[in-house]
Amino acid sequence: MLKKIVISVTILLAVLLGYFLLNDGIFADENTGEKIIYVIRPLGRAEYNDLGMVELSGKMVKLVVFKTDMFGFDDTEKIYSDPDTLLPIRVEREIRWFGKENIIEEYDQKNFTVTIKKFQNNKQVNEWVLKEDGPIDNAILLPFYLRKIPRLDIGWNLNVRIPNKFKLTLVSIDEIKVFGKKFKSYHFTSDPDRFEIWINKDSPRVPLKIKGKSGFNYNVLIKKYSPGRYKWSPPEALAGGS
Repeated sequence: MLKKIVISVTILLAVLLGYFLLNDGIFADENTGEKIIYVIRPLGRAEYNDLGMVELSGKMVKLVVFKTDMFGFDDTEKIYSDPDTLLPIRVEREIRWFGKENIIEEYDQKNFTVTIKKFQNNKQVNEWVLKEDGPIDNAILLPFYLRKIPRLDIGWNLNVRIPNKFKLTLVSIDEIKVFGKKFKSYHFTSDPDRFEIWINKDSPRVPLKIKGKSGFNYNVLIKKYSPGRYKWSPPEALAGGS
């Protein structure tokens, strides 16, 4: 009798766990609700919003919305990804810059391809397929994937494709200043030398700074942070956006 009760309770817990994983994302995605405001220098801003788990084509995936406004260039991206790897599955972009256009990116991570479709006035005007020799990453999600690595030691590296191929390496642990506040951070560089990433060393390892070095140089700096399920109290500069 006791054995039957234990089995019944175990089954009930498994059902409840599956329900929360699929419907609320409580266990699957502790960053749900996270919001980060970035300043883009020389002129612009960006906003990162983690909307948690949603259904896409019958599968539960992670949804992030990233908005960029720079020199009048307005780009809103809905990024659907695998919640474990943060590899993109589908990206929907709405771009406003001397007009409006939409771009849809469909990723096949088994065959290492991405199909890109471009629309203007709701009509498809172009389509092309890119193929790589491994999984294709997303430039926006990449810094957030790094927070998922349980242990980061200097020299740690990762091959990424966005879609061009880069080798990402943790080269140092730096103390950097962002809007008057100091942070200890993991410092990553890329080979070829196209970008650098600094991520807060403390949990939840928020991306603090990204430096772009490809043609047009720019810096993306964290301005304000609103936590998701993590109970992290950011420094005053981040909490108040001063």
